[in-house]
Amino acid sequence: MKEELTQKNPIRLLDSEVDGKPVSQRMGLVMARAGIGKTAFLVQIALNSLLKGKQVVHVSIDQSLEKTKLWYDDIFKDITKACQLKNAGEIYDEIMRNRMIMTFKESSFSPAKLAERLNDLVSQGFFKPCCLMIDNYSCSIGNRQVIMDLRKLMENMDLQVWLSAVSHRDDERVSGEGVPAPCHEVDDLFDTVILLQADSPQQKGISLNFIKDSTGSVATGKILSLDPSTFLVKEG
Repeated sequence: MKEELTQKNPIRLLDSEVDGKPVSQRMGLVMARAGIGKTAFLVQIALNSLLKGKQVVHVSIDQSLEKTKLWYDDIFKDITKACQLKNAGEIYDEIMRNRMIMTFKESSFSPAKLAERLNDLVSQGFFKPCCLMIDNYSCSIGNRQVIMDLRKLMENMDLQVWLSAVSHRDDERVSGEGVPAPCHEVDDLFDTVILLQADSPQQKGISLNFIKDSTGSVATGKILSLDPSTFLVKEG
């Protein structure tokens, strides 16, 4: 059952390089306009690791622990309903033991404070994350020094780090590789950039566009169609 879920998870395409070697470090960015599903997609990235028995830290900025948990509850319920999974509750309880949620106020958050908390966690000897989600960090997403500090954290702790950012309809600035503002001037610091866009009302889906991937996992420009409730790859 876990294998079925990972096969339909769009992020599985980024698990390996072209030669099949696992990618242990990645600086990833998910961009979309407000309300399209950035948090839901970050949850799917986390679930892809959790279903493989790996440990994940989800950093939530200006959002309560309970609301973040609810994102996982709702997404997993939608997935199990769509896939008609048996023993879904047992699977969920099992994988959530490997998820840690940290909450910060944006005004007090910094890469240094995050590194301190992560190092404290790892030093206790029972939790070593392979994947780090940083959700709703909008204030400094275009700050080059901040992103460089997060890359250093990625390298020091051998992590995959994923951030989310809001793109705006009235801001047409883009980088040479097609990364929209406000991240157009720091796109070189990201290994992978994903753009989520709502399909037409008739199609009723979400388009996932890999607009950048320097690891060789997936071809730049590859587009997938996602179910808007589960964020799994649509069949057919």
